[in-house]
Amino acid sequence: MWERILVILRKELIQALRDPRMRVVLIVPPLVQLVVFGFAVNLDVDHARIAWMDLDRTPLSRDLRARFEGSGRFDVVATPESEQQVQDVLDRGEAQAVVRVLPRFERDVRRGTAAQVQVLVDGTNSNTASLISAYATEVLADFSSLQMTEQQNSRAMRRGAQSPVNASLPEVSARSRVWFNPDLYSRNYFVPGVVANIIMMVTLMLTALAIVREKEIGTMEQLMVTPVRPIELMLGKTLPFALVGMLELTLITSVALLVFHIPFRGSVLLLVLCAALFLMTSLGAGLFLSTISHTQQQAMMANFFFSTPAFMLSGFAFPIQNMPVVVQYLTYLNPLRYFIEIVRGLFLKGAGISVLWPQMVALAVYGSAILWLSAARFHKTLD
Repeated sequence: MWERILVILRKELIQALRDPRMRVVLIVPPLVQLVVFGFAVNLDVDHARIAWMDLDRTPLSRDLRARFEGSGRFDVVATPESEQQVQDVLDRGEAQAVVRVLPRFERDVRRGTAAQVQVLVDGTNSNTASLISAYATEVLADFSSLQMTEQQNSRAMRRGAQSPVNASLPEVSARSRVWFNPDLYSRNYFVPGVVANIIMMVTLMLTALAIVREKEIGTMEQLMVTPVRPIELMLGKTLPFALVGMLELTLITSVALLVFHIPFRGSVLLLVLCAALFLMTSLGAGLFLSTISHTQQQAMMANFFFSTPAFMLSGFAFPIQNMPVVVQYLTYLNPLRYFIEIVRGLFLKGAGISVLWPQMVALAVYGSAILWLSAARFHKTLD
């Protein structure tokens, strides 16, 4: 039995790798996707372009501007003088936000009353707008806290206090600490997910096309008159692409670590084990697509309609918690969701089996079910 399986396996590997175009397909698209998500798809806002409109023109308003520029997050690129200029700056995209210091700003601060600072943010990109708004709020909060402390100390000194610092009111300061991704780089979030997507796309497509190609060129009938049994043919057709999936895993993980410097805190052996569990689902799905397709074009279209919803509902780019409740329940039927959670947990958190076992069990259950159903349909189709 195993001799016949090895013959088919060797035949599939030779057929897949001898074509120069196929070798390019196996290497170039995964690397291109990795580069795109590593470099081009960047949700970070390191330097926001802002316009500064100072209607108070006092030392305190200039100090506030210095704090915005000194924060390292803002670059003042324009100083509009009128409402029309503010509109033009935002319309042309010269600035992503406009900070307006309203008149009597310093007087209100000195009196201890509410001082007005208006931040107009371009909301075309909601993610960028949220980050800029949060950064501006942080700078204003620090500035307000400093002014309050200075006023308290000044009042204490006027009362003749021996220690003006002790005379100030007690303060509570909150300091945030980010775990797992301290620098909040979006590439650390996206690149591990690319590993899961590439394995699914490559193995799903190659498995479906390999079997459909035999039907299309008429060699499937020749295989059926040989002593090869359906289970041996199925294993011989799927195992080569399981090896290809492992090679893709090695390639993409190596590039992620060496080129993008993505942290990897988990176990390599656990990553390989989980990839093997996920390959059961992608190979089984590819086997199923081959049974419902008669041409390679049909297999490609079926692959598109299968992989696109899986990608959209995996949590790769869009948080599942933000989806409607009904759609959130649908994501539990998506094996790609569990594998992405595992890969991100291994890369960023260093999670082990004690944490990831629910996702691993889900992959094992889905993989066994999909592979068994696809194998049964494949056997029936051949009969």
